[in-house]
Parts: sequence; structure tokens; C-alpha cells
Amino acid sequence: MNIVERFLKYVQFDTQSDENSHTTPSTDKQLVFAEYLRDELEDIGLKDVELDGNGYLYATLPGNTDKKAPTIGFISHLDTSPDASGAGVKPRIVENYDGGDIVLDEACGLKLCPSVFPELLSHQGEDLIVTDGHTLLGADDKAGIAAIVQAMVYLMEHPEIEHGDIRVGFNPDEEIGLGAHLFDVEKFGCEWAYTIDGGDVGELEFECFNAAGAKIHIKGASVHTGYAKGKMINAVRIATELQGLMPEDQLPETTEGYEGFFHLLHMEGNCENATMTYLIRDHDRRKFEARKDFLQKTVNLLNEKYGEGVVNMEMRDQYYNMKEKVEPVMHVIDIAIKAMEQLGISPKVQAIRGGTDGAQLSFRGLPCPNIFAGGINFHGPFEFLPIPSMEKAMKTIVQICQLTAEFND
Repeated sequence: MNIVERFLKYVQFDTQSDENSHTTPSTDKQLVFAEYLRDELEDIGLKDVELDGNGYLYATLPGNTDKKAPTIGFISHLDTSPDASGAGVKPRIVENYDGGDIVLDEACGLKLCPSVFPELLSHQGEDLIVTDGHTLLGADDKAGIAAIVQAMVYLMEHPEIEHGDIRVGFNPDEEIGLGAHLFDVEKFGCEWAYTIDGGDVGELEFECFNAAGAKIHIKGASVHTGYAKGKMINAVRIATELQGLMPEDQLPETTEGYEGFFHLLHMEGNCENATMTYLIRDHDRRKFEARKDFLQKTVNLLNEKYGEGVVNMEMRDQYYNMKEKVEPVMHVIDIAIKAMEQLGISPKVQAIRGGTDGAQLSFRGLPCPNIFAGGINFHGPFEFLPIPSMEKAMKTIVQICQLTAEFND
């Protein structure tokens, strides 16, 4: 089975995670895919294959060198985003993309257009995998899984490539911020690792957001509109008032680069009750703490206006900027850069406007930067995957393994 066949098989599994679940994994269907992968890893000959009850899958490719090579790991996540359906994915290969519009569903008028997604033009002449416009594709992160598995197969088929022990790990629930929650770092037993969870070719990331999530509940008081004066507290109107107090220049759609934001992820309600979910993000830790303080002060202001206890908020930190944990071991980055350069890939070292499981793992003692998997336009029906990009991700993994064999020798 080649890497494209693996990927096309993987995306047939609906592995969407659920942020409202209180179980791990958050959805049972992730376990179905994990069980399939477990069997596949055993079939291709990996050792120490283990799937725990929470959906965390580990395996080992034993080293084949007498050199004192460190044990390193490669990690990808099983789940796809709750932002768009992952059920009934219908992938299609567009051969030798010509730079024009790609029709996804002619009857519905759905097209993937370079006028909207100019990154398409960087992949003219390549074969692309696209959706039918009604689901996400799942390259985030099944392209990463396919690249890792195929790299292990390649190394076994080419024993002349020396490498140390290589660990692979696949986990659930990355998309809801819980991927590293129960990841067994001690059992994984690596000096460092890489998540294969980035986008376009060459992406290499060891800076990410500091992240928090806030859930806000607004308790209103419903009164007949004819007698409401001085009595009604309209919860959903207060919710819109709260959002109106957020700075308009500090939203995801108005920021870029190192600029942080407040993101209203979800809101619903009526006169009596309303709920809101916010994401709070900033690369700078000081600014991150200030953002959390701003949101708390906004809640306090509304309680002063409408009555204590009308607006209640639960806020928790989700992950922190991995930069402070990776910078002391920059050889981890240097090896990845050298691997790409040896393959003719131009490294694009950049900060993630998001987070990866590697951020949490880095703070748990496993330095873990992020490398491209090849997919573009994640989390929606216009996601696409240039096949050469996924193949280059696989080759980068192989090259890192080979370079690491020389690290301690």
C-alpha cells in the first residue's frame, strides 16, 4: 500500500471529536480508527504496539545501528475538527492541477477557486486530493498519520538507512485541546519528538499561542413583555452586549502574525438563559494574562450593571507557548531544518497561529515542535492535499531518523 492509498483509506473513518463530551476519547468512533491502525502497525511489523482504553496508540521501530542514537518520536492525532462534518468523506484526485477553478459539486455550485484560495497556485502541475464540498477532507491530521506510517514502512524496506529506536504515537482529541491530556510521556520514552500536524511544505513551528478557553453562562429573567419594565433580564441580549465589548481589532478575522485575539466560538440562548464559548490566544505570555484579565473585568462590569451572578464564567488555560521549552534544545530544530534542506525543501520556520499537542507535551518534558503534513485549508470543505507535499513529509521523517542516528555518535 502506498501513501496515497493509506490516506484515502484513513479518511473513510469519521473521527470527529466532540468538545462537549466528558470522556476520553470524546467520541467512540475515534477508537474504531485507532483499532484499525493498531492492526495495521502490527501487520507492517512494528513492535510494542499498544492501544490503551483512552484511544492512545504507541508502537516502536527498533533501531538498526550500533551508534548511540537517541530515541525520538513522531506523533499525529486521530480526530478531525468539530467545525465541519467528517462523515461520508468523498475524496477525489485532481490530476496535474492546471491553476483554474476546481469544481467540487457542480449541482450545488461549489468550487475551489484560486481567487479565494491563492495558495492553490503554488501547486500547479501537482496532483491534489479534494473533497466534494460537503465535508472536510481530514488531511488534518490523517495526512500526518499516513506520512508517519509510510516512513516506518520505508525504513523497514531500506535497512541500509541506519537509525535508532523510533517511537510513533497516535492520540485522540487534539482538535478540542485534549490530545496530550493522557499521553504517556514516560512510556513513550523519547528524548524528543515531532508532531506531524502542520500545513504546507516546509512548515516548521516551535512557537505557538498561549491558549485559554472560557465558558460563560448568563442567567436572565423572563417576564411578559407587556409588564417587563424593570423586571426582565434578557440573557441573549446581554450576551450580544458582552460580545460588543470585545475589541474589533482583536478578533481572528482582524489579526495575523503574532497578534492575539478573542474568538467567540459559540453562542446560543433565549431570554432566560444564554451560553457563550470564547477562545483566548496570544503568543506573548504577559499579553495573554492581560487578555484573560480583560474578559474577567468585562464579566464583572456586566454583573455590576445587571446584578451579581447574572453572568458566570469558567476559564481554564489550555496550553502555553512551547518556545520556552524548545529553545534550550535547538538541535531538535536544527536536525529538522537540515533534513528538509537535504531534500531540497526550503524550511519555513514560523509561529503557529494555533496550537498542537506538542505544546502540551513540551511542558511535560518532551520537546516537540511541529512539522508540515501537507494539507491546506483545514477544518472545512475547501481543504485540499497536494500529494507531493504529503510525500515530502514522509521523506522528511525518514531523513530526520537518518540524521538522528549520527547525533550522539
